[in-house]
Amino acid sequence: MVQTQFVGRVTLLRERVGSFDAYPFCLPVVRALESFDLHPKVTFLVGENGSGKSTLLEAMAIALEFNPEGGSRNFNFATRASHSELHDYLRIAKGYRRHRDGFFLRAESWFNVATEVDNLGVSGSYGGRSLHEQSHGESFMALLKNRFGPDGLYLLDEPEAALSPARQIEALSRLHELVLQDSQFIIATHSPILMSYPDALILHCGPTGLQAIRYEDTEHFRITRDFLLHRDKMLDILMDR
Repeated sequence: MVQTQFVGRVTLLRERVGSFDAYPFCLPVVRALESFDLHPKVTFLVGENGSGKSTLLEAMAIALEFNPEGGSRNFNFATRASHSELHDYLRIAKGYRRHRDGFFLRAESWFNVATEVDNLGVSGSYGGRSLHEQSHGESFMALLKNRFGPDGLYLLDEPEAALSPARQIEALSRLHELVLQDSQFIIATHSPILMSYPDALILHCGPTGLQAIRYEDTEHFRITRDFLLHRDKMLDILMDR
């Protein structure tokens, strides 16, 4: 697998960690981590809030030399250093193929990335219109449609934060187009729509660490399905009526 994809195995250099009681090593997903393999096309990191999936994705992005706040490897701005030191303790195995393009998207700092795009005068690569002149969802779709291209390595942290359900379906279609053009994605998400992509690996970040899981076994799928199928009953329970 490692030979044919841009990024393969991720290993935590446990011997370098001074204490697993300190952040971020105290996070269950990190405390139990030794190594894991990524899917050559799409890998999803899923789990509850605070499970450490975004922290792990961020560390991977920084270890791959992306800007901590997001953007391509050419972005070098910083507004506030909020990332952990986990990237210094990761070893990431790369394949023989070099990606032609790459991008790290953090939903929480997308505004800062949009500002940097304006400052650099590169809006043309994002559809020719300032990202600040578009809604959050429109600007993300402009990124996905115009900036992302073939042979790319893309790390996305909760991209659904910007997208309506209809836009998530549109994003899923665009993701597939890019996969067919030999791009690789690593995505931290809560979206049962996005994680439904069929040719993918879903890694659940839980109390015992990372574990591969079937789409139908994810909490995101089960809770969404049960709520939609039994809405009135669920509301009766939740609202004690």
